[in-house]
Amino acid sequence: MDTLVSYTGPEHTEDGSARLTLDSPHNRNALSSRLVAQLHAGLRDAAADPNVRVIVLGHTGNTFCAGADLSEASGGDPGDLAADRARELATLLRAIVECPRPVIAAVDGHVRAGGMGLVGACDIAVAGPASTFALTEARIGVAPSIISLTLLPKLSPRAAARYYLTGEKFGAAEAADIGLITLAVEDIGAAVADLVADLRLGSPQGLAASKALTTAAVLAGFDRDAERLSLASARMFVSDEAREGMLAFLQKRPPSWAG
Repeated sequence: MDTLVSYTGPEHTEDGSARLTLDSPHNRNALSSRLVAQLHAGLRDAAADPNVRVIVLGHTGNTFCAGADLSEASGGDPGDLAADRARELATLLRAIVECPRPVIAAVDGHVRAGGMGLVGACDIAVAGPASTFALTEARIGVAPSIISLTLLPKLSPRAAARYYLTGEKFGAAEAADIGLITLAVEDIGAAVADLVADLRLGSPQGLAASKALTTAAVLAGFDRDAERLSLASARMFVSDEAREGMLAFLQKRPPSWAG
């Protein structure tokens, strides 16, 4: 099986962190079933290693993550497939939130759709000058349903309304201002190294318990809303408007509702 997420344990990193690297640049690190499974495995391996105090989630290529792998959306009932993929994403985001180790997102590329949810799920997020962010779902007839579980607890309400509705692109400085990321930096490596050094001063028990305090409300949101949002997302995904929106995107033309 191709390695789409590389795992580097603390014995092989200079700072003693565990490194999970999204490594599928040919499709912009899209969340294929295989990539998601490998990311789950990496999170489990890191959590089971007593020498791991912190996990760094990075990427290869100029895109951190572009969201779902639409090439997998074929075969079987479209509504059932869409619901299954939504649940798969919800489960992945929850795994990051529930992981007993702090997770740092190290981003220096484009972030879209499910990638935004990954950033929101991480405890700390650092973005470099090549980073761009956008929530363009409304432009193709859907909504950022599942990723709202990790984004809305982080974003200011005014910023969420603006970027959910306009779909406009913004950079790292704005992402820091609205709460999506922790730090906008010029040197990703140096910033992550400083954070890892600080986190490694914490005890495993202290870090896990402290993280649990910050994630309790987010997990309550998953318990309350994940299944409802998965079904709502699936209904939108197979709607006439979504089909028109995705086709227009692929054909590089305005969708019907844009005149």
